[in-house]
Amino acid sequence: MIGMGTIINVIAVILGSAIGLLIKNGLSQRFQDILKQACGVATIFIGISGALKGLVYIPTTGPIETQNILLLVISLVLGSFIGELLNIELGMERAGERLKKLVTPKEEREKDGKFVEGFMTSTLVICVGAMAIVGSIQDGLTGDYTMLATKSVLDFVITLIFASTLGIGVMFSAIPLGIYQGSITLLAVLIAGFMTDAMINSMSSVGSVLIFCVGINLVFGKTIKVGNMLPAIFIPIIYSLIF
Repeated sequence: MIGMGTIINVIAVILGSAIGLLIKNGLSQRFQDILKQACGVATIFIGISGALKGLVYIPTTGPIETQNILLLVISLVLGSFIGELLNIELGMERAGERLKKLVTPKEEREKDGKFVEGFMTSTLVICVGAMAIVGSIQDGLTGDYTMLATKSVLDFVITLIFASTLGIGVMFSAIPLGIYQGSITLLAVLIAGFMTDAMINSMSSVGSVLIFCVGINLVFGKTIKVGNMLPAIFIPIIYSLIF
């Protein structure tokens, strides 16, 4: 069944977050802080490993070579410009604030200062990775949701840890996840003959670089507006049409 991978993924995020919230009640602030930093370091290296797969080429003989660097630069610059123009990150923050008002009692809203951070951080990590893009495309093209099922296990662990430190906002990242992956799956169904392996790999590489940036924000505080960089993931499609 096409779309089953996204359904499984959404359920995994909800369950992982729920368990994380139960654990959160038993953790002191210093443990929450160190776990947040650990998540950040792990996220950085997940992003690096994914990016290197698409940017580094190891020939059978000779030195290691780089590839698609120009595409990466163009994607990040043009995508960031579009995202800043649309102010996507502000829109995500406002969405997080609206959700917070809907699910959090008025007297507790001021206390739960991490709701929006949890919502945005979890959304970016579980949505922009290579597995989200490639898995959703595979689900749409062939109905094979194996990669998304594997991603669901990883997201279960990630959201469990995030929710244990950042709170209930993490659980609501299941909403944009369902919309994002579901849209890519539907798009893949509609343009099945148009997508190429090179295009998919380039989108995955750019997404991995954004994951690296999310890790930087987790470790060092919010220094990069990753939300406004999200359009960069789709620039390789335009680039392929032109070049």
